Amino acid sequence: MSVYKHFTEENKLQITNAIRVAETNTSGEIRVHIEKHCKGDVLDRAAYIFDKLEMQKTELRNGVLFYLAVEDQKFAILGDAGINEKVPENFWEEIKDEAIARFKENKFADGLADGIVKAGEQLKAHFPYQLDDVNELSDEISFGEK
Repeated sequence: MSVYKHFTEENKLQITNAIRVAETNTSGEIRVHIEKHCKGDVLDRAAYIFDKLEMQKTELRNGVLFYLAVEDQKFAILGDAGINEKVPENFWEEIKDEAIARFKENKFADGLADGIVKAGEQLKAHFPYQLDDVNELSDEISFGEK
């Protein structure tokens, strides 16, 4: 069964629009990676994907990855060094818990979009949009194993 069954075209648009809205007010960068399975530790896998997507190469080290393994029900939010030193200690856990509550209702896109908006607000506070800002990373969802 495909990971895509959880995400209609409308869902994908909802998520990418949330990324674009969040990034409108910040120089920070947000990516979403979705796959079917995550073997092993979810944070290790998220760190691997973070590196593979070259998210550590943003100028201010302010990239945020939302990682979801749908079938294994594993979810992580990973922020780069620049944002992690600015946000409150339990910030990512709070967003993660709210998203998981939506996932349990089978509302994956809603959970991701809501979390992205909250992350964008925090990024805006610490990394406001600059006139010369460049979108350093794609806003499109990356999909792993289908």
